[in-house]
Amino acid sequence: MKNFLPDITQIPIRSPFLKRKKSCPLSGEKAPKIDYKDTKLLKKYLSERGKIIPSRVTSVSSKKQRELAQAVKRARFLALLPYKMD
Repeated sequence: MKNFLPDITQIPIRSPFLKRKKSCPLSGEKAPKIDYKDTKLLKKYLSERGKIIPSRVTSVSSKKQRELAQAVKRARFLALLPYKMD
C-alpha cells in the first residue's frame, strides 16, 4: 500500500516573524505633501480619540513622522483639528 501523504521534509516552512518591509506612503514622487492646512490627510494619521498613530502602525518613515507630528500640532494650535475627539 502506498503512502498518499506528501513528504513533510519537502514543504518549505516560512518564519512567522519575517515580514516584508513596508514603504512609506508619504515618501516618493507622487506622495502627498504634508501641510498643516490639509486636515483631510492629517486625519488619516489620527486615531478616533485624536492621538497621532505611531509610525510602526502606519509605516511612515521617521523623518516624515516628525513632519506629520509637527503639522498636526500646528493644525491643533490654529483650531483646524481638535486636541481630542469624543
